[in-house]
Formats: sequence, structure tokens, C-alpha cells
Amino acid sequence: MIAPLLDVQSLTKRYAIKRKLFDRSQLVAAEDVSLSIDAGDTLALVGESGSGKSTVGRCLLRLEEPTAGRVFLNSEEVTTLSSSELRQLRPQMQMVFQEPLDSLNPRHKVGELVAEPLWIHGIVPKQGARQRVIELFEFVGLREEHLDRYAHQLSGGQQQRVGIARALATNPSLMVLDEPTSALDVSVEAQILNLLGDLQKRLNIAYLFISHDLAVVNLLASRVAVMYLGQIVESGPTRKVLSNSYHPYTRALVSATPIDHPKQIKERIALVGEPSSPINPPSHCRLVSRCPFVLPICSESASALVEVTEGWSTRCIRFQKEHKNGVWQPEPSSIGVGQ
Repeated sequence: MIAPLLDVQSLTKRYAIKRKLFDRSQLVAAEDVSLSIDAGDTLALVGESGSGKSTVGRCLLRLEEPTAGRVFLNSEEVTTLSSSELRQLRPQMQMVFQEPLDSLNPRHKVGELVAEPLWIHGIVPKQGARQRVIELFEFVGLREEHLDRYAHQLSGGQQQRVGIARALATNPSLMVLDEPTSALDVSVEAQILNLLGDLQKRLNIAYLFISHDLAVVNLLASRVAVMYLGQIVESGPTRKVLSNSYHPYTRALVSATPIDHPKQIKERIALVGEPSSPINPPSHCRLVSRCPFVLPICSESASALVEVTEGWSTRCIRFQKEHKNGVWQPEPSSIGVGQ
């Protein structure tokens, strides 16, 4: 069996919060997150703002240090590398950020920004980097004339193309895409998504695609992991999870996506109530205060990921209790169903 390119095991990230003397509260941004991505494949990480998606992405690359857990890239453990060892591995894993303008230094021309990783990592000599940058710009749909412009002189789509070119400069095997199209308008978003798809086919790059847009996820990713308050609550093949989801949170996300036709009738599942706090979160199901399918046992026991079918898991106590032969369609209470 071939090992995955990226293998994440029980990744956890907590932030200490000291609100008063002797207070040992912790904000749990990610807890017990496990996922894997094969070479040339795309895994989407979805969920509400604040669910921990970006934190997971940054911890994978050690832009932030995880509190616990292990991360392997090409079977090499990233979480135990020293600073010098991590620098040697950096070219293999890169990130494209949500706000392209914020990720580009305004004091340097964009050609210089893309050339920087080339000579920092010794890929191309500093004096010979310009030709390689021209090639990278052409690769992402930019022209040579753009090299001598500053980031603010480019459109949002062009800025993101520069960010992608900069990430590609080191020939990575993994790219973390942190909502790379959310700051763009619809037409430009489609262009960037098509570009990412073409690049993946040509270069066999694996993507961790962080997003809240399920329509985009359905288009780009073969697998999806759904996060809620720092935990993965459902994961599996994208089309299966989004068409027949088991976890109530996933079902609510899917039901909130726009319909294709104004006359189409679609089930609407609303999450009512206040979400649990990420500061010292409860040990039982974290959706219990909002879930329209809640049972008394949901407030009594911790929920763990259980397998629905091979490669498809969900974190729901009611599912564990009631499902039979992989078929589970409970009726929500009336307060949880929108019109």
C-alpha cells in the first residue's frame, strides 16, 4: 500500500488564555484532527468561520506550532524537525493565502517577490532568477510586463496569480490553499479555479483546499473533511458526503447552499441556539446546543468518528445509535427546520 503524501495524526492546537490570576483556560482551535492527502489529489477542509480550518493549515506547515499530534510529508515527520531541517523541507510545502494583497510585500516589485524563494533556497542564482520568474508568470497567465509592477498596481485576480507563482517557484508537492478565491468576484474566481485545476494536472501537486463554498469544493476536491469548533465531524468522498451527509452539521451546511432553480424545493435545516464556546469546550458533542436531531445521550457521552463505509466517517452519537445498513434519515424537530 502506497503511503499518502500528507498524513496528519491527531493534530491539536490550543491557545492559553489568561483572563485573571490562576486562570488556565484554553481556546481549542483544533483538536484530534486526522487527515491524509495522496500525491496529486485534493482534500477540501470546510466549515464556518472560526471552525479551525486555517489553524490546521498553518500548523501543517509549522507556520504555527501544534500543541500535539504528528504531521508526515512524504513519510518524513514535519513536527519534530529542527529549524534548519524544516528549512530544507520548506520548498516541498507552500501556502496561498486568502488575501493576496496582504501576503505580498508592498515595498517590492512582484517579480522580486517571486524571485526571492528561488535564490533563498538555492534553486536559481540571484542574478539568473529573472528568466525563471518570466516562465512562472507565463505559467499562471501573467506577462513579463507585470514583473516590474507593485502589488497595488495589479487587480485582485492578478495579485492572486502572483501568489500562486510564488508558491510554485520551489516546485512543491503540497500546496495549502486558504480560501484563495473568497476575496475575488465570481468571474475571476472561476479563472483562478481553472488555473489551479490545470496546474494540478500538469504538475501533480496535492492541494489542501480550505473553503466555506461547497459549490467550489464539489468542483475541485475529490475528498472533503467538515470541521466544527475544532473537530472534524465528517469526512469522505466529496460527492457522497455532500449528497447524502450523515452528520447534522454537514446536512445544515449543504441545505444552506443556493438552489439551482427558483422552483426547486429543498430541505432547509437550521442550526438554532448558541454555539458552544471554543474556550474549554464540552467533552460531549459540541453541536448539542444547536442540533435539531439531539437526543439526551448526546449531552452525556463524547462523540468519536465512526466509519459509515470505507473511507467515510462521521462524528455523531445518534448515528451510532440508530443507523442500520448505512441508511439514516431522521426527521428533525420543527424548531430546527427552516422554510
